[in-house]
Amino acid sequence: MPTSTRIRKAVFPVAGFGTRFLPATKAQPKEMLPVVDKPLIQYAVEEAYAAGIRDMIFVTGRNKRAIEDHYDTAYELESQLEASGKDALLHIARSVAPEDMTCSYVRQPRMLGLGHAVLCAEHLVGDQPFAVLLADDLMVGPKDGEGVLAQMVRNYNNLGGSVLAVQEVPLDQVKRYGIVAGDAMGNDLTKVSAMVEKPAPEKAPSRLAVAGRYILTPGVFDEIRNQPKGAGGEIQLTDGIASLLKKESVYAYAYKGTRYDCGAKEGFLQATVELALAHAEVGESFRDYLRSLKL
Repeated sequence: MPTSTRIRKAVFPVAGFGTRFLPATKAQPKEMLPVVDKPLIQYAVEEAYAAGIRDMIFVTGRNKRAIEDHYDTAYELESQLEASGKDALLHIARSVAPEDMTCSYVRQPRMLGLGHAVLCAEHLVGDQPFAVLLADDLMVGPKDGEGVLAQMVRNYNNLGGSVLAVQEVPLDQVKRYGIVAGDAMGNDLTKVSAMVEKPAPEKAPSRLAVAGRYILTPGVFDEIRNQPKGAGGEIQLTDGIASLLKKESVYAYAYKGTRYDCGAKEGFLQATVELALAHAEVGESFRDYLRSLKL
């Protein structure tokens, strides 16, 4: 049994190469690509922080130093801003890593799949339930409402079992996702009975696709460790969860909010436009600019 039932730790698998964004990602992590004025990873970390999580664990790889630097103290920058009297910008620079937040880093030495990336964090997570956030999926909660991970933490606290964020996708897109099926419980919850990674449309058990947010019990580590390689020859997190649900209850939650697939160019551009329109500083002028375009 876990030593704690509170969700205290979040894992961010950020070791991928980001090949769909070459050449932009040739020398910088895809997670550091900015949407308006914040990198993708910061949106995910802020979402976890808003859900009450303070221990952030990054599973990194080669050429990911920029992520560590982003969450480190930038002494030269802060000194320059302070000397120039630019207090508002100084506050922004310092607020990236609040004082009560800790960051830990572990390398994923080989790209063996999402399940393997999560397993790399086991010694830092320990015997506790934890969250997994994929920065590629930029998740925005409803206006004036809870963030997606905060919604999931609330459901975990009520259910006591692993919770997966899901959304319904068109049938021709199921081959891009982990797909779940099960018994509807009401309140946007499904008790999962089956889960498969990237099925062909004719073999998909449903159209409920797992989005890039998970709350998992520590039992998933043993399942990942003992499973064979799955789709694409990789160690899939979906397969580990599918094995876990034979021993524990796993729930799918149809979250409230919007997901932008920022692992794809179109989704990244959609996020940039929509978040720019909602931005307090540039939203109004950017809206006027869009209206002036002859599309």
